[in-house]
Amino acid sequence: MANHIHSVAQHLKERRAKNDPISDARKNRGVNPRRVLEALEKLREILLDQTPAEELECDLEVAHGLARGLIGPDKANNLIECLPEVRHAIAMDVEAAFHGDPAANTYAEIIAAYPSVLAVSTYRIAHAFYELGELVVARIMSEDAHSRTGIDIHPGATIGRHFFIDHGTGVVIGETTLIGDRVKLYHGVTLGAFSNREGRGDKGTKRHPTLGDDVTIYPNATILGGETVIGKGAVIGGNAWLTCPVEANTKVRIDPPQMQIRQGEGDDGGGEYDI
Repeated sequence: MANHIHSVAQHLKERRAKNDPISDARKNRGVNPRRVLEALEKLREILLDQTPAEELECDLEVAHGLARGLIGPDKANNLIECLPEVRHAIAMDVEAAFHGDPAANTYAEIIAAYPSVLAVSTYRIAHAFYELGELVVARIMSEDAHSRTGIDIHPGATIGRHFFIDHGTGVVIGETTLIGDRVKLYHGVTLGAFSNREGRGDKGTKRHPTLGDDVTIYPNATILGGETVIGKGAVIGGNAWLTCPVEANTKVRIDPPQMQIRQGEGDDGGGEYDI
């Protein structure tokens, strides 16, 4: 067995010496995911007021130290300075969730239990890192929220104030998506890009939709393409598939399919109703 293990180890070392994607990633690996998530958790605690006020300066020092270890002192300073603005954005998102869901009882319930708050607050933090050019750190943060909530928000997306995702499971928001203020999405919504058979040929272009202010999109709607603009106040019904612009204050819906209910046995059509 020892000889067998030695042989396998030698083969793996040979593989590592080749310039394949895994070996390339190993050579350029500079971010420790565990430390990224430590920084994320500390920042979320601070921004959601989960640390005592009298310890806030100490907690900020800890957060600054964690960020400094990930992105360097200058960028860490910039990150800390933007936290009041990030906190304000998160507070508006919590307010949107409370006013957008009659089942909500308190702001505390929303912060503690709503997947939208976890996903969107993580996006707000990750987006700050993305804006500083720390793309890998930002992506690790967003994927942690994705794995915990089923909501996939790319940190490069631009999202306005008072944003709420009701229920949330299955929502996908692509990197170049632009979302205005007071937008509400339901579960299963995709704001995506067209499949690119050329691979990475469209990197750096506007690939994902734009949503104006006060847009509502109901469950399982799919909106694709960088030239697809949903105008202010539009309402997109469930299961819609859109690849073209929609004017402001427009309602888009799919007529419900015909449903048949058959009662009893036999093939004579008796007891069959069209709805």
